[in-house]
Amino acid sequence: QVQLVESGGGLVQPGGSLRLSCAAFGSIFRINVMGWYRQAPGKQRELVAILTRGGTTNYADSVKGRFTTSRDNAKNTAYLQMNSLKPEDTAVYYCNAAIQRVGQVGERTYWGQGTQVTVSS
Repeated sequence: QVQLVESGGGLVQPGGSLRLSCAAFGSIFRINVMGWYRQAPGKQRELVAILTRGGTTNYADSVKGRFTTSRDNAKNTAYLQMNSLKPEDTAVYYCNAAIQRVGQVGERTYWGQGTQVTVSS
């Protein structure tokens, strides 16, 4: 019953900003590493950012300095702040999370439903 729900996508002009949210719901014991991915038309899915439970981050070179990811463990939520957006940032953005469920010893990766980000004038 674990589910990741994304929000915050939309249409924005070049140079604008958007903030994506990824909230986890369900019988969650612990959320470990979380990540953001995107897939543009005609391209393979690519990693955008990784965020550990302790707050360590890694970013793709294409978004370094423009995107920032963070998380609120108390709210089971991760965020992706996207600034100085470019048309090439247009894609469906997906979050994922490695989650341990209540009553289980291992973890599995869950994916959000995706949210469309369109950067266009």
